[in-house]
Amino acid sequence: MAVPTSSSASPLFLREPEIRRGVELLYFGYSHMTRAIDDELSVQGLGRAHHRALYFIARQPDLTVSELLRLLAITKQSLGRVLNDLAGRALVEQRTGTSDRRQRLLRLTAEGSALEARLFESLREKVSAAYAQAGQGSVAGFWQVLEGLIPESERDVVAGLRKS
Repeated sequence: MAVPTSSSASPLFLREPEIRRGVELLYFGYSHMTRAIDDELSVQGLGRAHHRALYFIARQPDLTVSELLRLLAITKQSLGRVLNDLAGRALVEQRTGTSDRRQRLLRLTAEGSALEARLFESLREKVSAAYAQAGQGSVAGFWQVLEGLIPESERDVVAGLRKS
């Protein structure tokens, strides 16, 4: 049986070859998309974990450390290293919460905002080109597939990002 091309899916789309094709496309698509920013991150001495933190802090200024932990689903220790690196490079600043002094609120510095904007622009170019190639009708279907990969119990996190 021939493996479907990226432009045509078999009507038997739940069979192993089609599932494998989808997994492969997700893997290689993500890999090529993130390679677009790896050079810039490397110049800064940063990695993809740093980028994910910058991205979500940019999306939600004054994000708490606990909210960022929830978004990234990493350990406190790992996040601590990432935030220390970002703060040490003057890319992120932490402030004490106004209603709860135990909270640490995260915000990008001007330099952090500029770096995140450059990184996002590279990603935007890749994703925009892929959307344009696939056509408007494909975008919603793509989103539905990706949302389907997120456990129901975690979808509120993603929905919360759309509000910001």
